[in-house]
Amino acid sequence: MKKPVSLLILISWLLTAVACNEEPRETYEISIAPETSEREASTATEPVETAMATLETEPTDVPAIVTEQERAIVEEMINAYGAQGDAASPQIDECLDELRVTNPVLADKWERIMALWAAVNADTELNYDVLPDGLPDTDELCIVALGYQLNYDGSMRDELIGRLNVVLESARKYPNTLIVCTGGGTAYGNESATEAGRMAEYLIDNGIAEDRVIIEDQSLTTSQNAIFTCEILAESFPQVSQIAIITSDYHVPTGVLLMQAQAILMSQDPEQPFVQVISNAAYDAPFGEITRLSQAGSLVELLMQQQLT
Repeated sequence: MKKPVSLLILISWLLTAVACNEEPRETYEISIAPETSEREASTATEPVETAMATLETEPTDVPAIVTEQERAIVEEMINAYGAQGDAASPQIDECLDELRVTNPVLADKWERIMALWAAVNADTELNYDVLPDGLPDTDELCIVALGYQLNYDGSMRDELIGRLNVVLESARKYPNTLIVCTGGGTAYGNESATEAGRMAEYLIDNGIAEDRVIIEDQSLTTSQNAIFTCEILAESFPQVSQIAIITSDYHVPTGVLLMQAQAILMSQDPEQPFVQVISNAAYDAPFGEITRLSQAGSLVELLMQQQLT
């Protein structure tokens, strides 16, 4: 087995850190998949959410226990696809075969995640301004609103307000759904302000019932958005079985990828994750892009939260 291309991931993490902590956030050229025109951004919800739950519900069994060798195999696979795309397929197949020898369940999970990664970049259909028709209007559906870095004083930037207006329209269309606001403290001049807190205030001030709004205000990356949101839903809202992601258009594929990947990793059966991402709604952002390499760094962040034996 080849050693993981750790330098690529280090560079990706550094880019993500810059995106989350500088003003204005950087954007990067997109090259996620030649066949997709969706825009993804490093500015996405890197700063978002609050971890307020630990997992106890039956559908989940995580964080998964993995060995250092298994983690290295998965990291190699992620790095290879992040750097090479579809050209890395033979190397990915080799990694999966090696992983199946020691941990077939983990191999099945990452096989599904790698297929999902390719699919979301190539095939994600964006729904602008409001969630599409035909979704369940019950508390089995949770709208997950991904945050965006706050201004220095803790006020919301225009892009975050744009995302929230899409959330408002969608929440009014489906008045019985729950809503998770994600994002931590990213206002350097106001330590008490969090993205999720500001988002919740905006929604409630605009007529959304407070008992529909769930706050996740500890996360600082999109990966953490996924980790903490899935933990909260599994612990405190077991009735939720479906998720609709709302974020900027360029960020939708990444948000879908990470949220569904985390659900797969948390579930005992990779074929039946405890929650499914079934739809999206997008804010038409003026700019913003995310590279496949940046997505690789985010997936490695999910991988690294799994416990080692």
